[in-house]
Amino acid sequence: MKTLTVELAHKRYPVHIGRGLLAAAGDCLRDCLPGRRVVVVTDEVVAPLYLDTLLRALASPPAFETDVIEIAHGEEHKNLATFERICTRMLERGVGRDAAVAALGGGVVGDIAGFAAAAYQRGIAFAQLPTTLLAQVDSAVGGKTGVNHALGKNMIGAFHQPCCVVSDLDTLDTLPPRHYTAGLAEVVKYGLILDVSFFDWCERNLDALLARDEQALTFAIERSCRIKAAVVAEDELERSGRRALLNLGHTFAHAIETGLGHGRWLHGEAVACGLVLAARLSARLGLIGDAEAQRVAAVVERLGLPLEKPAELSAEAMIRRMSLDKKNLGGRTRLVLMRAPGEAFVSDHTDPAEIEAVL
Repeated sequence: MKTLTVELAHKRYPVHIGRGLLAAAGDCLRDCLPGRRVVVVTDEVVAPLYLDTLLRALASPPAFETDVIEIAHGEEHKNLATFERICTRMLERGVGRDAAVAALGGGVVGDIAGFAAAAYQRGIAFAQLPTTLLAQVDSAVGGKTGVNHALGKNMIGAFHQPCCVVSDLDTLDTLPPRHYTAGLAEVVKYGLILDVSFFDWCERNLDALLARDEQALTFAIERSCRIKAAVVAEDELERSGRRALLNLGHTFAHAIETGLGHGRWLHGEAVACGLVLAARLSARLGLIGDAEAQRVAAVVERLGLPLEKPAELSAEAMIRRMSLDKKNLGGRTRLVLMRAPGEAFVSDHTDPAEIEAVL
């Protein structure tokens, strides 16, 4: 098992990465949760695979008192209605402030369970037990929680840091190929924003990553988490603009997801396309060369992920969706662009005509 620590001004918490960790989750959670009651939030796909393993771990002496709330699977269910159902179930079961929520699932479960924990009785503890690659490298770390709205992705939510993250690599063995490769888009993103040596490593090791080689996968997850933890420590609430770098490709991606309807494209698929579009825009603006933009596209293509926006979404529709992005200030569309692979920055003054030309 590898353990790294997210160090914030007001708290610190561990991120555990390894095999067999769900079976030992009781030990991990006892070290960080405030009480002995845990509400496990999971979904209908993950529950048959891993819920029993987690419940057995939590039943080991000294045992936790557990409740289970199972939600529907999929991005289309990450909404206020599901959030309300979780809160209602906790109220019906008399869950107190000394309890904690454990999110067992992918990014959707982690986001909505974390938001319920942030809001329930003005905030209770929660732990992330991510079961997808995308969640293990990205959404489970950093404390962003929330739900989608018909007008925008993740537009309603809160910053609420977990007490710990337990990433069991065994859960990736049952992850469908489409979901696994979608998660690799977020891995590549970390190299492009801040660490060109990691991007170089990803290029050299794409075949090993696609084959789910354990050594390569463990390194990729750990390195991605370390990069994200460092950025979050500098700008936890996304006020200085530093944390916004983590959203390279995401302004395009969220416009695709919202424009198509949540769930049509996986988040990682939309991010992959967004990385290509951000690189093309950076090249069009003269920030990077065409060869560098093509390098990004080549990696995405080798992963079998989308290079082009959906044909049914017009450039006008995309730009309209992008205008609602959370990073925007003063009515200006803010984009994360690149001066070079590994050197991303936030642009406040991108000409809309240039964005339209790329789209």
